[in-house]
Amino acid sequence: MTDGEWAVVRPLLPVPGWMRGRGGRPEGYCHRAMLDAIRYLVDNGIKWRAMPADFPPWDRIYAFFRRWRDNLLVKEFHDRLRGQVREELGRDAEPTAGVIDSQSVKADAVVGTDSRGFDGGKLVNGRKRHVVVDTLGLLLGVMVTAADVGDRTAAQVLLERVADVHHRLELIWADGGYTGNLVEHCLTVLAVVLAIVKRSDDMRGFVVLPKRWIVERFFAHLMRSRRLARDFERRTTSAEAMIYWSMTLLMTRRLACSRQPRG
Repeated sequence: MTDGEWAVVRPLLPVPGWMRGRGGRPEGYCHRAMLDAIRYLVDNGIKWRAMPADFPPWDRIYAFFRRWRDNLLVKEFHDRLRGQVREELGRDAEPTAGVIDSQSVKADAVVGTDSRGFDGGKLVNGRKRHVVVDTLGLLLGVMVTAADVGDRTAAQVLLERVADVHHRLELIWADGGYTGNLVEHCLTVLAVVLAIVKRSDDMRGFVVLPKRWIVERFFAHLMRSRRLARDFERRTTSAEAMIYWSMTLLMTRRLACSRQPRG
């Protein structure tokens, strides 16, 4: 991180328990060094054991990553950054509309059969990332499943999680794969309108569809993080955490650039 990014990040970091008087051993490494190490791994796609010597030992970095993953601290940190980005752009911190979609990616050999499947539509053997983003393309919720899990099945669980956190959410755009009973379920149970943006039958070639391009741009950003070009994580919770870390890269850079004085 640059000094400008660190100035943005530092006030938003979760406070450790030992600093709140709840006991525990003080951490032995600077948070900035730990964050830089994890961001380096996500951005460059290296192995944990291949961490450069400029950073703390790899096992300490992984312990930091695991603690933030299991205690949902990375999600808390990510959500604070998202609120800052939205406010910088003149939006409310809580969104009222979003877009849902999924992405199937190949899985590495370390991924077990319990979380691996075959997506017959995309012909991909691996996992599927189900995401909900706001109208700015910022992540609201993610769930990683086996690739053979249907979009409607996963969307029902994911949308319930997102609606529980974002109470102002009223409208979700989706593609034709989310039709059926899911539309009625969202309206009656979640009080959210699921609007289907379909591709016309007379369209030929590539056509930009309204609202759906937002989530496609989000997936394009994920592919720029080399750790996410393929699923290398043994646990789905680790795969979800990697997606949150990837988005923090984007948001810290946006905030640092927006607050940089211009000559």
